[in-house]
Amino acid sequence: MNRYPVWKYILIAVAILFGALYAVPNYFGESPALQVTSGKSTVRMAPEMTARVAAVLAKEGIVTDGVTYDGSGAYASVRARFATPDIQFRAKSALEKGLNVDPADPSYLVALNLQADTPKWMQSLHALPMYLGLDLRGGVHFLMQVDTKAVINKRAQGMQAATRAILRDKDVRHAGIERNDGIIDIRFRDDATRQKAKDVLNGQIADLLFVDSGEGGALKTSMSLKPEALKQAIEDGVKQNISTLSKRVNELGVAEPVIQQQGADRIVVQLPGVQDVARARAVIGRTATLEIRMVDDSITPGTELSSAIPFNSELLTAGRGAPLVVSKDVVLSGDDITSAIGSLDSNQQPAVSVELNSDGGRRMLEATRGHVGKRLAIILYERAGKPELLSAPMIQEELRNRFNITGMGNAENSAELALLLRSGALAAPMDVIEERTIGPALGAENISKGVHSTLYGFAAIALFMVAYYMLFGAFSVIALACNLLFLVAVLSRMQVTLTLPGMAAIALALGMAIDSNVLINERIREELRSGASPQQAIAAGFDRAWATIIDSNVTTLIVGIALWAFGSGPIRGFALVHTLGILTSMFSAVFVSRGVVNLWYGRKKKLQSIAIGTVWVPGRK
Repeated sequence: MNRYPVWKYILIAVAILFGALYAVPNYFGESPALQVTSGKSTVRMAPEMTARVAAVLAKEGIVTDGVTYDGSGAYASVRARFATPDIQFRAKSALEKGLNVDPADPSYLVALNLQADTPKWMQSLHALPMYLGLDLRGGVHFLMQVDTKAVINKRAQGMQAATRAILRDKDVRHAGIERNDGIIDIRFRDDATRQKAKDVLNGQIADLLFVDSGEGGALKTSMSLKPEALKQAIEDGVKQNISTLSKRVNELGVAEPVIQQQGADRIVVQLPGVQDVARARAVIGRTATLEIRMVDDSITPGTELSSAIPFNSELLTAGRGAPLVVSKDVVLSGDDITSAIGSLDSNQQPAVSVELNSDGGRRMLEATRGHVGKRLAIILYERAGKPELLSAPMIQEELRNRFNITGMGNAENSAELALLLRSGALAAPMDVIEERTIGPALGAENISKGVHSTLYGFAAIALFMVAYYMLFGAFSVIALACNLLFLVAVLSRMQVTLTLPGMAAIALALGMAIDSNVLINERIREELRSGASPQQAIAAGFDRAWATIIDSNVTTLIVGIALWAFGSGPIRGFALVHTLGILTSMFSAVFVSRGVVNLWYGRKKKLQSIAIGTVWVPGRK
C-alpha cells in the first residue's frame, strides 16, 4: 500500500543529484579574472583568440588558472582567471600591450572581472552559478525608450525614394508623390496608369498595402506597409539599437552587461560594477557614423607605400581588406541608408540588400555612373578620427536607391555586414526614461540580508513543523530542503540573473511550499480521527490532499504567469522565481515527501501508530 517502486526512488535520487550538481557552483566563490572582448566592429572574437591570450601571458611569465572562450557573435569573449588581484592587474597591462598594436586605438578591450571558481568538469556540464543583478552587485541601470515614429519615418523615406525610382525606370507617369508620416501618397490622372503603377510596385517592394481614393482626373493611391511588416520594421530598429549599444558598452569594460528588449519599444541597459554614470551616458549616447567613398586605384598599398598618397585621398590601415587608399570625398553617409538586410542575389548566393533615401539614391547614381568596374569603400567611424574599412565591393552596374552587395561567401558574412551597415548609428533616437545607481556596498548588504532572511525563515519553519508534526514534520523539512535545492539548481541551470526581488521570491516560495505539507499532514490526521489504520491514513492522506494542492497551486501559478507576462523589470524576475518555486514545491511536497514516508513506514506491516503530533478525536478526553 505504502511502498514506492524502485524506479521512483531512482528518480528522486537523480533529481537530488541534479539539484546538488547545479546548485553547488553558487557556493564556490569567485576569483579575479580578465575578460577580453572585441573593441572594433571589424574585429571578430574567435576560439583561436584563446591561444593568443595564453601566449601573451606566458611570454610575460604570468601564471593563470585557466583561459577559456565564452559566448558567440557580438557577445563572445576570452576569460583568464588568476590567483590574486595583483596578478590580475599585471595581466591586464600585459594583455593591453600585447594584443593591441596601437594603445590609443585598441582592437581588443581588456576588462577586470570576477569568474566563478567552479571546477572545470562542472563547467563542462554547464553547471555555473547564477548571475547577480545590479541590486546585489551594484552598478548603473538605464531604461531607454526608442522613438518608433523615427523608425517608421526612416523606412517610409526609403520607400518614397524607391517608389519614385521604380516608376521612373518603368516609365509610369504620375502626378506627384508625397509622404505623410508612414504613408506614401501617389497621384494619378487615369485609373489605367494607377493600376499599372500598383502592379509594378507590388512586384518590386514587398509587404505593401494600397488604398485607392479620388475620382476623375484626381486619383490617389495611399501606399503603406502591412501591419506585420510595420511591426517587423520596429523590431528590427530596436534590435539594431541593441546591437549598437552592445558594441559601445564593451568600451566601458563591463563584466556581464545586460542589454535586452523590454516590451515593444524599450531597452534595458544594466552595467554591473559601473559607478561613473556620466561616462556611461556619454558612451551609450555617442553617434557613430558610416561613410561610403570611392576607392582610389591610382596607387596600390603594399607595393607603393613609399609613394605619395594623392592630395584628395587617404590611406586606411584598419579593417577588412586594409590597407586601402580611398578618396576623401564622401558619396553617402549612414543617414542615407534606410535598410540593409541579408538576402540572396539572382544566383541564390548570399548578398546584402541595401535601400537608400531619395537624396542618397541620386548621389549614388551620380557616383557610380561611368565607374562600373571600380570599387566602393564602406567605412565605419566608431571613434573620432579612427576609420575602419568594412567592405570594398566592386561596382557591377549603375546603382540607385536599391542595390545588392554580392560576393559575401556565406549567409553569416552577409548578415554580419548588413548588421554593421545598420549599426554604425542608432536606428532611432532614444530617451532615458529611468536611471538608477546602486553602490557595491549596498549590493553586498542586500546579499547578506537576502541570504539571512532565507536561512532564518527556513529555520523557523523547520522548528515549527518538527514541534507540531514531530516525525512527519521532519519529513516535511526534508522535502522543503529538497525544494530549495531544486529551485536554486533550476535557476542556476537557466543562468537567471538573481535580483533582490528574486531572493524575496525564494523566501516566499519556502513559506508557500510548506502549505502543501501542512495539507498532507492534516489530511492524514483526519483519516486517523475517522478510525483508519496508520497505513490507510498515510495512503488516503496523500491521495486526497493532492487535489487540494493542485487547486491552490494552480491559482497561484496563474497569478505568477500573469505577473511575468504583463510585468516588467524586477516584477518579471520575481514572477519567474515565484512560478518555478511553485512547480518545484509541488514535486518535492508530494513526490519526495511521500517517498521519505514510504521509506520509513512502508515496510512496517503491523504499524500501530505514527509520529504526527496530537490527533484530536471528537468525544475523547
